[in-house]
Amino acid sequence: MTSFVTAPQDREDHTLFLETVRRFLQQEVAPYYDAWEEAHQVPRELWNKLGDAGLLGVDLPEEYGGSAAGPDICLMICEEISRQGFGGLTGGYNIHSNIVIPYIQRLGTEAQKQHWLPRMASGEVVGAIAMTEPGAGSDLAGMRTSARKVDGGWQINGAKVFITNGILADMVIVCAKTDPQAGARGVSLFLVDTSLPGFARGKSIRKIGQHASDTAELFFDDLVVPEDALLGEAGKGFGYLMQELPRERLGVAAQALGAIEGALQLTLDYVQERKAFGQRIADFQNTRFTLAQVRADLDLGRGYYNQCLQRYLAGEMTAVDAAVIKLQLTEMQCRCIDRCLQMFGGYGYTLEYPISRFYVDARVQTVYAGTSEIMKEVIARDMLGRAQ
Repeated sequence: MTSFVTAPQDREDHTLFLETVRRFLQQEVAPYYDAWEEAHQVPRELWNKLGDAGLLGVDLPEEYGGSAAGPDICLMICEEISRQGFGGLTGGYNIHSNIVIPYIQRLGTEAQKQHWLPRMASGEVVGAIAMTEPGAGSDLAGMRTSARKVDGGWQINGAKVFITNGILADMVIVCAKTDPQAGARGVSLFLVDTSLPGFARGKSIRKIGQHASDTAELFFDDLVVPEDALLGEAGKGFGYLMQELPRERLGVAAQALGAIEGALQLTLDYVQERKAFGQRIADFQNTRFTLAQVRADLDLGRGYYNQCLQRYLAGEMTAVDAAVIKLQLTEMQCRCIDRCLQMFGGYGYTLEYPISRFYVDARVQTVYAGTSEIMKEVIARDMLGRAQ
């Protein structure tokens, strides 16, 4: 099988981790994934197995249960899971390892790190982050979930929706207003233990794709967390969210690259086997031109991704860089996989062929982590601001 994965040649750990994740996916995921899609849920023990395999929190220091690898290894794992067609697992993995863990590692006190990170690396604790609300999607400043100071801690009230890992989460980073009059400057982040009284989950939300990724609505009814549940400083939550956007959106971009590559490989195999009008589908000029365009898009996308990754590792990736790569690669993913599915004809529209799962799993990529329209607004504001 052809592979377009390009890992830096001077990093032996890339090869070792890539071999490990591929072996894990083939042994622990591939035989069961169709059943998980039907159940709209991965089993809880999968997280423990991921931890046992050393695939959670890989870039954490060893003292917190990690392997002291770089963030690029975590992103590579996201890409590989996506490439193998397990989009529902990629979303949950990305949230846990590429978003929640880095938040705690960067912002947490030593006590918070010691309490949560080793258990997240082992899979004992599954993490989620709760930003989106029923009445406030990309407009985080419009959130209504509140956290009020009370004796011994903070009392949280409100609801969140579309929370990945919401059903299985043992800990959720909750975004809440601690100063309702301060707009974006009144948002704070809290580490919420889901076993606390006042925490409740709604039913798992059924989606058109990424079925194995559990998605839930969460409710907080006079839920009281201790004072040390505050992550970072009060009122600085919105700023923290903005600081972490580059890595979050790099994770989405990595998923996009993996999915394009996986879909392209399926299509290459299919068009060389399937015949129509007395010849292979691969021999039609339209097929060859279509596949060439997908390959060209993939290579260009990877080139920009590698550039942004190097900027991120050097601490130089901006929010605008993150918006550009998120916009371009997720839109590219939907476009490329649509072209690939077309090569399958009617079979591409059936659940019997894996290309259909790549297709439906791709659609949410232009929506979560900031819609394409919000990405364009971020880019436009930057351009117009510099032009004035």
